[in-house]
Amino acid sequence: MAADEQSILRAELRWAVVVVITISVLMLASLYAVVILHRNPPSNIETIDPKTLHLSGEFTESNLGTRVEANGQVTTRIVATQFAFLPHCVLVPADTRVTLRLSSPDVIHGILVTGTNVNTMVVPGYVAQVHTVFTTTGDLLMPCHEFCGLGHNQMLARVHVVPQNEFHPDANGKASCAER
Repeated sequence: MAADEQSILRAELRWAVVVVITISVLMLASLYAVVILHRNPPSNIETIDPKTLHLSGEFTESNLGTRVEANGQVTTRIVATQFAFLPHCVLVPADTRVTLRLSSPDVIHGILVTGTNVNTMVVPGYVAQVHTVFTTTGDLLMPCHEFCGLGHNQMLARVHVVPQNEFHPDANGKASCAER
């Protein structure tokens, strides 16, 4: 009996060591990702009233789309609503840092710009912000990847990426696909 108890105790200790080593490796990998690779969860939580989203502020209809700010930063504002992205097409320059700012007045949506690192959730009451550089020119699809209702399968927009020398905003700094 004593020998059986000793072998059981040794087996339990071996498994305890395996568990401690596994947990330690996972914690070290997480710490490496946060400290060295800077893979942190978003920390810039910005709220907005979804009921008055379109009435005033940065998401009014006249302010949607791509705009070159006074400091030269290119910002694209998009509203994700059932069952469309507004505007349906955004014009952006290639090889330039672009900030996408999105919000929704109704339900949770998701955006994914094909062939890029842009992939985020758009939650009512919050402003989603993504920074990216579009390296290839042409049309990129931007579907909603979160089921948002019966018309979800038709919720699609496009990002039209043009070379920097063809990106010509108007006098107010606004650029749109309508001119193309």
